[in-house]
Amino acid sequence: VPHPWYKPTKNKIVPCAASLCTSLSPNKKCAVPQQCDYQIKYTDKATSLGVLVADNFTLSLRNSSTVRANLTFGCGYDQQVGKNGAVQAATDGLLALGKGSVSLLSQLKQQGITKNVVGHCFSTNGGGFLFFGDDIVPTSRVTWVPMARTTSGNYYSPGSGTLYFDRRSLGVKPMEVVFDSGSTYTYFAAQPYQATVSALKAGLSKSLKEVSDVSLPLCWKGQKVFKSVSEVKNDFKSLFLNFGKNSVMEIPPENYLIVTKYGNVCLGILDGTAAKQTFNIIGDITMQDQMIIYDNEKGQLGWIRGSCSRSSKSIMSNFP
Repeated sequence: VPHPWYKPTKNKIVPCAASLCTSLSPNKKCAVPQQCDYQIKYTDKATSLGVLVADNFTLSLRNSSTVRANLTFGCGYDQQVGKNGAVQAATDGLLALGKGSVSLLSQLKQQGITKNVVGHCFSTNGGGFLFFGDDIVPTSRVTWVPMARTTSGNYYSPGSGTLYFDRRSLGVKPMEVVFDSGSTYTYFAAQPYQATVSALKAGLSKSLKEVSDVSLPLCWKGQKVFKSVSEVKNDFKSLFLNFGKNSVMEIPPENYLIVTKYGNVCLGILDGTAAKQTFNIIGDITMQDQMIIYDNEKGQLGWIRGSCSRSSKSIMSNFP
C-alpha cells in the first residue's frame, strides 16, 4: 500500500459478540470469540478480508473546531482492489458510506456528531470535496427525489427515470437508476445504451469521424486534436433523465464525454450489459460539477449544479 500500515493493539480489536459485528454478518458463527472477522465483496469485484477494530479519530468541523470520535472500521489484511479484483491497485483502503449501521455515516449519526447526510462535489478540473452532515446543503434550487428501494441491493437510487435526448424521448421504457460514486463511468443497460448511441450519431456533424481509441469503446476524432470537451460540446446535445414531479437531471455533453490523451473525444456512457451490470449506473463522470446529496434523514437524494473547485471563496458561494 502507498502508506505505512496501521497496527492495532489488542484492546482495539472488536469482539465477535459486539452489535456492529453481528449487524455486519448476522448468521456468523464466532470461530474466535475475541475478534470479529469480516469478509466484504463489492460489485466491482474489490474485496477486503480482516478484523473489525475501534479507534479514536479527531475530526474537523466546519466552524474550525475539532471533535473526537471512537469509530469502528475494518483492519484489512487482504485487500483485492483493482480491475475485476485482478490488478493490484495501490490502495490504502475503502471508505464505506452506505446505509448500514456499520458505515462511517451511521456511526457519526449515532454518536451525535453529524446528521445522517453525506454529499460530494467532483470538479471537472480534478479535486472537489466530500462532506458529512447537512450544514452546507443549500436551502433552495436543489432537485430532490425520494430514495427508492432497488432490486439491485443496498444502492442509493432515485428510482426509475425516462431518458430524453435533446428534449425528445428516446422511446425506451423507464430505467431503474442507481447513483454509484465508486464507478468512474456511467453505465446504461443494452436498450437505453443503443438508443443513446443512435441518437448521438444521428446528430453529429460531418467533421467528426468515428475512430478506434484504446481509452473507451466509442470515440471520434475531429479535424484537429481536441484538448478539452468544451471544444466539441456544440456538436453534442444534452441527455435528460426525468424522475417525475419536475425532478429532472440534465446530463450535458461535459457530463458524458471525455477527451483522451490522443486528442479524441469519447463517450463516457458504457454498455452495462457488456460489463455484466443488471441496472443503470450514474457514475462520477455524470456527477461532475454537481453537489450530490444523500439525505438518509429524510430518505431523499438531491443534486444542484455549481462549481466544485475549492477556491478561496467559501463553498456556499458556489451554490447560491
